[in-house]
Amino acid sequence: MENRNNVTVFILLGLSQNKNIEIVCFILFLFCYIAIWMGNLLIIISITCSQLNDQPMYFFLNYLSLSDLCYTSTVTPKLMTDLLAEKKTISYNNCMAQLFIMHFLGGIEIFILAGMAYDRYVAICKPLHYPVIMNRRKCNTIVIACCTGGFLHSSSQFLLTICLPFCGPNEIDHYFCDVYPLLKLACTNTHKIGLLVILNSGLLALMTFMILMMSYILILYTISAYPAENRTKALATCSSHITVVVLFFVPVLFIYIRPAVTFPEDKVFALFYTIFVPMFNPLIYTLRNMEMKNTIRKIWYYQLFLGGR
Repeated sequence: MENRNNVTVFILLGLSQNKNIEIVCFILFLFCYIAIWMGNLLIIISITCSQLNDQPMYFFLNYLSLSDLCYTSTVTPKLMTDLLAEKKTISYNNCMAQLFIMHFLGGIEIFILAGMAYDRYVAICKPLHYPVIMNRRKCNTIVIACCTGGFLHSSSQFLLTICLPFCGPNEIDHYFCDVYPLLKLACTNTHKIGLLVILNSGLLALMTFMILMMSYILILYTISAYPAENRTKALATCSSHITVVVLFFVPVLFIYIRPAVTFPEDKVFALFYTIFVPMFNPLIYTLRNMEMKNTIRKIWYYQLFLGGR
């Protein structure tokens, strides 16, 4: 415990040491962050102010958008500040807080995506029982379970990391505090802790991804017997979910399913689930969803521009 206190500040090496590249990245991520807020707020307000919130799929989408906003806000503002700063530092306490919040919100996002896949499975494979199975009480229970699962996942990651002794060096080869880069700095043998991280983060992501893929395989098998018109509608609904799942889980699996080693590519892959996926989610769920587009048009066009006429 005494050794750990030898390091009170970490230096984040960030994405690049080239100032010109950093300025370009700052402009790119600024636009991304604005798009994340505009897109996800658009979804949250549109669903909350319409009857779509009564439908389980949009009920979960509302929470996914809120999770995206909070999730990306734990990393992106700090990243953009560091891109313009001469010295990129983060205190030990803030580093541990960022790690905890990141994994907490990331865990919630993983479980919400699983909940959305379950909703689509019931809607398509058991349509007659859908209103009974996916009632509001069940939806609330799923959201509470998602938050509980995210907290348990994050707490275990946090406890594994906070017990590590850090006695120097203090340079984190990343743009935020994560488990593997911190394990690399710990002045103790971290082999067993690395295995526990794989069991926690890696297997959690892998098992969830496999369950999601199995549910979509069952859905595709079920809709193969549908008439052409209904099959097209069901495919359109599920394709947006599959796109989000692949974009989110493939980079996560690349980083967390392997032993506790870090690669320079990790920072690029991490950009997908910390910035790009939260930015693409609103586009994927609105541009490919007629119900969502009609609601946005009704609320934002008729209400705001035509005064509710």
